[in-house]
Amino acid sequence: MSPRLSIRPPCHPRIIKPLYPIRHASVAAAITPAPTFEQSTTSIPPISRYPPTQPPSHRPPEFRKSQLHRQYASLLRSTPLMLLFQHNNLKSTEWMGIRRELVQALRKVDESRAAEGRLGADLADGIKIQIIQTGIFAAALRVVEYYRPELRPEPPSNHPTDPATQSSTSIANTTPTPDDPNFTHGLSRSAHGAVTDKKLAHALTPLLAGPLVLVTFPTVSPQHMKAVLSILSPSPPRFPAPTRRANPGYYDMAVQTGLQKIFMLGARVEGKVFDSEGARWVGGIEGGLDGLRGQLVAMLQGVGAGVTTTLESASRNLYFTVEGRRGMLEDEEKKGLDLGSTSEALSDS
Repeated sequence: MSPRLSIRPPCHPRIIKPLYPIRHASVAAAITPAPTFEQSTTSIPPISRYPPTQPPSHRPPEFRKSQLHRQYASLLRSTPLMLLFQHNNLKSTEWMGIRRELVQALRKVDESRAAEGRLGADLADGIKIQIIQTGIFAAALRVVEYYRPELRPEPPSNHPTDPATQSSTSIANTTPTPDDPNFTHGLSRSAHGAVTDKKLAHALTPLLAGPLVLVTFPTVSPQHMKAVLSILSPSPPRFPAPTRRANPGYYDMAVQTGLQKIFMLGARVEGKVFDSEGARWVGGIEGGLDGLRGQLVAMLQGVGAGVTTTLESASRNLYFTVEGRRGMLEDEEKKGLDLGSTSEALSDS
């Protein structure tokens, strides 16, 4: 006899019991901690609607001019020393030769500094030469020199517990619009409005004309600056060009033709503008910054010795005067004693 099969109609599905008991939301008891004082007095900042690396700007950031403006502003803020040259239609072969000779001269300076055991001997890789867009560089220079968002006065605000505080406080605008004054980067509309005044003429502005070449240094190094000037703008005897025997590649036709098209305009050292003679003075400091520090120490020691001598001269003169007067009084006293003894001897006789 075949086994019986239980056939259940589809209207009655089989109920599967769960292995673990189900707890309903109405039965579970949730304990919510009390808010802190900071949570009760401050609100959560609204969600930003723009990427942090690309905030809304006055000009579209996807343009090449905007990116060059940001690059030049960062270069001006981070570079303590830069040399400014004017060029006239340099060819690619001429540029290649000039860059090659410049790198060789800078590496020789690094090798000499490393042999002397000085710190910071590897600066050749950080020294760059590049052609800049003059108008964009001038705009970035005005922003860096004259735009100070940290000096802007903050609007007065009351504490949330102050009765003068309104119940409906306005929230800062987070929509991607350039008109928001909270944006204070170099391409913001507030920066553009702060430097649009034509009276804000920088000392470097007269030199920003025509096609320009910029040589940037990561630190102020007169020795590396001297090597650059000896290659790009030689002027013996302080900045002689390398000899043909020591560096024959410097006298290639392409290099010499390119150097004739480069003219030195000035320099910017620690935010100060120097002309060509001032730049050569900085590059001609003997021993670099260490030599300059030694000269300063010797000068201060000389001034200190002079001040010490001046202060000691009054007391020394007073001492000599008192000693001289005392000697005179002792001599007079001895003469009086001698005359007294002579008179007594005469009276006894």
